Amino acid sequence: MSKLVIVESPAKAKNIKGYLGKGYDVVASMGHVRDLPSARLSVDIAHNFAPKYAIIKGKENFVKELKKKAEKSDYVYLATDPDREGEAISWHLATILNLDLKDKNRVTFNEITKHGVTEGMENPRSIDIDLVDAQQARRILDRLIGYKLSPFISQKIRRGLSAGRVQSVALRLVVDREEEIRAFVPQEYWSIDAKFTNPPSKKTFSAAIYSKNGEKIKITNKEQSDKILSELDSCEYTVSSVKKGTRRKSPTPPFITSTLQQEASRRLSFQARRTMKAAQELYEGLEIEGMGTVGLITYMRTDSLRISDEARAAGNQFILDNYGEKYLPKKPMFFKSKGNVQNGHEAIRPSMPGLTPQAVKSSLTNDQYKIYKLVWERFTASLMENCLQETVKVEISAGDYIFTASGYTVKFDGFTVLYEESKDDAKDDSSVALPALAVGDVLKLKSIIGNQHFTQPPARFTEASLIKALEENGVGRPSTYVTTTSTIVAREYVKREGKQFVPTELGEAVIKLLKDKMPNIVNVKYTSKMEEDLDKIDSGERDYIDMIRRYYDDFEEPLEQAKKDMQGVKIKLKEVETDEICEKCSRNMVVKVGRFGKFLACPGYPECKNTKPLILRTKAKCPECGGDVIEKKTKKGVSFYGCSNYPDCNFMTWDIPSDEVCPRCGKSLFRRKGNVLYCPDVEGCGFTKPAPKKNKGEE
Repeated sequence: MSKLVIVESPAKAKNIKGYLGKGYDVVASMGHVRDLPSARLSVDIAHNFAPKYAIIKGKENFVKELKKKAEKSDYVYLATDPDREGEAISWHLATILNLDLKDKNRVTFNEITKHGVTEGMENPRSIDIDLVDAQQARRILDRLIGYKLSPFISQKIRRGLSAGRVQSVALRLVVDREEEIRAFVPQEYWSIDAKFTNPPSKKTFSAAIYSKNGEKIKITNKEQSDKILSELDSCEYTVSSVKKGTRRKSPTPPFITSTLQQEASRRLSFQARRTMKAAQELYEGLEIEGMGTVGLITYMRTDSLRISDEARAAGNQFILDNYGEKYLPKKPMFFKSKGNVQNGHEAIRPSMPGLTPQAVKSSLTNDQYKIYKLVWERFTASLMENCLQETVKVEISAGDYIFTASGYTVKFDGFTVLYEESKDDAKDDSSVALPALAVGDVLKLKSIIGNQHFTQPPARFTEASLIKALEENGVGRPSTYVTTTSTIVAREYVKREGKQFVPTELGEAVIKLLKDKMPNIVNVKYTSKMEEDLDKIDSGERDYIDMIRRYYDDFEEPLEQAKKDMQGVKIKLKEVETDEICEKCSRNMVVKVGRFGKFLACPGYPECKNTKPLILRTKAKCPECGGDVIEKKTKKGVSFYGCSNYPDCNFMTWDIPSDEVCPRCGKSLFRRKGNVLYCPDVEGCGFTKPAPKKNKGEE
């Protein structure tokens, strides 16, 4: 018998074919084959929001070939990704190929290993229509909102803008945070910090003032600080209390999509797209020396914390063999997933827990290795025993005042022997062991000083902290976070400064307009409730057409009112002035945005209608003719660099021009892969040197 298996990606098709062997033809759909055409709304609002799907442009020949293969096959298996999007792709394929939707022809692979593929093929099921409807509801709502709202804000602000169900809320969070920062008024406060020894020990430890006559002290200015210091001038410092205790620190759960993206950002400075690219490759399967092709991690788009019994047993065995019995908890820890998750999924984990990162390092790219190491360590640590810390808190009396000092020592390292989660607001949490202290000990004061501080505004969002905020507020889903953060940057609503997201004037104008006229679209709680209702479709608790109708009615009325209220109104943004001089009237030209992107225009319009292309000049000079090196873009928006004297000079490079010049020949240096600066002198200067380290957060 010949059996046709349809998956999404070519890499996965090749690897699954290797596991299934003869009798199976495995082909890749390359994602969706049918969708809502973008040239029109493609949703029949009057007839229960019926979607008008069509074969995606460019895939017509593939669909014809697929139909031929299906007709010749004895059976067709739909093996697209194990999530809502994958379920919808399978449903579209079944519809195109005229398959019976009640047939048990849907298979899913949580991991691309021999075991994972065999298990998937042995447990086929029917297509889950509730999951399909949940995806359709998201797709239709996103189309209705985007198709109707985007032209409105483009007309009122600037051509080519977009708004969306998740995107606009993400942008609002960034803009609101910036407004908080601007409105923040720093408050002065002081601390009084002392250093002591407990003779005969010479070890110094620190303590800070805490209270006076039993009431906590708040010092707001230097005068108060100086007054307290003068009162302490002749005091004796005596240990008045020593409290010892034990603190248990538990491991963090294995990764879900959002936490993987957050940790890779914090620890590796990876943008979410870079993280998911490496994770996708690890899931789909790679050629591993001595093993053949194998998928190294489970499916990477999940919000479930479940771990299979087999994976837990394999992980426990690895810990037992390599760390010993004391690192295995007597009572296993089970992590509970938040909200409505698809419990058939697992957390992101290594498909073979015993396969260490070091064992596969030589077969992986640098990015693949770093992400695998992160996933493997996090999973393994999640199965390990708690870290046990002995804590001590000491109170030191000085007249009416009390100073406090605290510290801890690690009694048993537990899971921290392998992994500890990093934090956005990382503070020094290193182990501080206090010297032996007992009540009544008289301490020797080494130094005491008043230190001025100011309260700090909230931090700007990074990609990691924005994803965390979206997740905590129930906005969006794991599969949408990369697209959401990428879109608000691509639309120039926010810009990256190192790791931080800073809203642009354009982004703030969009949010102001939406807050005024379409408040539900940027209301976090409203969008979260919409997400909850969409999740209810998954489980069959809610009809997807009724759900769409309810939210569309909430959307349509204020949009129509906004159009009436703002008829003839155009929001004017501040134009960016450049150093380019208009050769017709000598004004500084400004950057404008037209149908084909940015260009330079004279601000004297309509008296002066001069325009010219916007040229992004670097500080480098062409190594061939000495002209300016300018930044250019491919059709896909990828940057490259060339000479401003083109076509007379054909110099072009993908390498990034630097501000530095060659110490041998004086030509501009360029940065190539490997973080190396080199001289591109055509006569063969050959100078190279390591490039300066990039700022934290840059890629």
